[in-house]
Amino acid sequence: MSVFILIVTMAIAFLITVLISPIIIPLLRRLKFGQSIREEGPKSHIKKMGTPTMGGVMILFSVLVTTLIMTSKFNPNPISFEVLILLFVLLGYGLIGFLDDFIKVVLKRNLGLTSKQKMLGQLLIAIIFYIILRQNDFPTYIKLPGTTIQWELGWGYALLIVVMLVGASNAVNLTDGLDGLLAGTAAIAFGAFGILAWYGYPQFEITIFSLAVVGALLGFLVFNAHPAKVFMGDTGSLALGASIAAVAILTKLEVLLIIIGGVFVIETLSVIIQVISFKTTGKRVFKMSPLHHHYELMGWSEWRVVTTFWLVGLVFAVLGVYIEVWVF
Repeated sequence: MSVFILIVTMAIAFLITVLISPIIIPLLRRLKFGQSIREEGPKSHIKKMGTPTMGGVMILFSVLVTTLIMTSKFNPNPISFEVLILLFVLLGYGLIGFLDDFIKVVLKRNLGLTSKQKMLGQLLIAIIFYIILRQNDFPTYIKLPGTTIQWELGWGYALLIVVMLVGASNAVNLTDGLDGLLAGTAAIAFGAFGILAWYGYPQFEITIFSLAVVGALLGFLVFNAHPAKVFMGDTGSLALGASIAAVAILTKLEVLLIIIGGVFVIETLSVIIQVISFKTTGKRVFKMSPLHHHYELMGWSEWRVVTTFWLVGLVFAVLGVYIEVWVF
């Protein structure tokens, strides 16, 4: 697959998102699909109240259309199960996020779906994902990045898949707290997996899907960078988190997700540490969690926090690619 095709994929996804945004954003505003702000959140975020949310639908639409166009245009074979299963995860988790956002903004219930409802939906899609994989004789081993060392998990692989999809979707969701933060870090992470799927493991469809996500996110950033004109909401964040886990699984880079998705891991750990510390000692380790809010309350500007996290995400992505491609 030529570099030209990769560039075209990102360009198409970028243009689709940019072109439909001036239509979708005013529509979301007219429908009063505005962001509500948590009372316990930073006071500086109050000014964001009412900003159109659920913008993730633009990302999902762009990725869907671009992936189908590019895989059918440059691949003479019928659409593979990899494409279908990636789109299933993207749209499935996107639907859960959409329902969550809809309840928040339309029914004015700030927490959206209950935790049990959300978890049930996430588990169901993860289980179906595993069943489809096994029906296509997908291997159930994991390997140490950059080596030929591997371990056969058998039925334990089902548990790993559930943990990865549910865990990643929620970890990425936690990162979606500042203008452009998630869009930028997710674009970097998907870009790293796109490079690995293209260079190390020639998998046309997975490369196309990953770079379609990159293009869609860059297009979304045009309107989501500070000061944001639209938020992706859970519609986008849950879909992106589960999708990057699915890409890691399909490329047999499950372990590497911890490194390439390092920002998401750190954000999640900050919440876990905060909760454990407060419940056991009554004291907070951070001024606020997830971690990006801690730096906000330290006096950092929102743009400084976002760009710093982008840089950290880029370091993790480069490290992940380096370990897998060049170290061994």
